[in-house]
Amino acid sequence: MATHRTFIATYIMASGRNGTLYTGSTSNLESRVWKHRARTFSGFTDENDCTRLVWFEQHALMLDAIRRERRIKKWMRDWKLALIERDNPDWRDLAADWFPDPNWTPPPDAD
Repeated sequence: MATHRTFIATYIMASGRNGTLYTGSTSNLESRVWKHRARTFSGFTDENDCTRLVWFEQHALMLDAIRRERRIKKWMRDWKLALIERDNPDWRDLAADWFPDPNWTPPPDAD
């Protein structure tokens, strides 16, 4: 598995185009996306089927990612949709090809 996706990020998961959105931050984007898809988090993302990565932004520091996450969470929905559509107008799942091996799991110490 490539290590270039283990960076610090703020990200948005969605249930589908214009669907339910979840904004988060992580120190390992690849692992976090896998956990959302595997539904290892009970609660909002699992209940609302937020399993598609539709937007992310890399950060140098975790504190910056958390600050950005908190800012975005306060935004109006239209602003979040515009953010996604600016970089991903087709609402592609940006992690669609990240997990070709169905048995892949993140390392135990991963995010």
